[in-house]
Amino acid sequence: MAQALALTTGLLLLTAVLQLWRRSLSGSTSLLAIQGAALAGLVITVAIAEGAPELFAVALLVLALKAAIIPMLLHRTALKTGGTLETSHRVHPTAGLLWAALLTTVAFLAARPLVSASPGPLTKVAPVGLALVLLGFLVLLTRHQAVSQLVGFVILDNGIATVAFLTSGGVPLIVEIGVMIDVLFVVVILRVLASQMRSVFGATDLDDLTELRD
Repeated sequence: MAQALALTTGLLLLTAVLQLWRRSLSGSTSLLAIQGAALAGLVITVAIAEGAPELFAVALLVLALKAAIIPMLLHRTALKTGGTLETSHRVHPTAGLLWAALLTTVAFLAARPLVSASPGPLTKVAPVGLALVLLGFLVLLTRHQAVSQLVGFVILDNGIATVAFLTSGGVPLIVEIGVMIDVLFVVVILRVLASQMRSVFGATDLDDLTELRD
């Protein structure tokens, strides 16, 4: 189980960090799909460790939505709107990696009381979830393209789910279904908005849409 935890949480963290390096939107959506598969693998690991067979259904749902449907929708949105590269210059890729290292360190330090209060193999890697939340916020703050910001939002949600599964042994199936459907609805709605932005303004770079300030 320790190896499975190390592999899945390592993939979760690595794919989030690489989002700050990649500028290709298709590459970002591919990384998001890998992260979704890693989250599903983490849920399966928790299901085995906690003896909770109902979590296998959650794992299948996570795999379908976060490793397939949502990345596919984002990829198609990028193709439809003509956006292939993230044009943000707020954070250089190298600086982004440094920020990722700093935020990951902060996450592990901030989660130390939680790990100390309930020591165990699952809670020991719970700081990875908090790191995903912080990295998701960083992607949201440093990206211009609407699709890239959606990627940041999904990373943030994956981080919240990771913390929930590692600290409480999972959440009720109906709650997880509701949360993931909400995320799917947000992605679909913002996909439509991104398409409308492209048709009206000719771009999905949010910083270029100065007309919206009037």
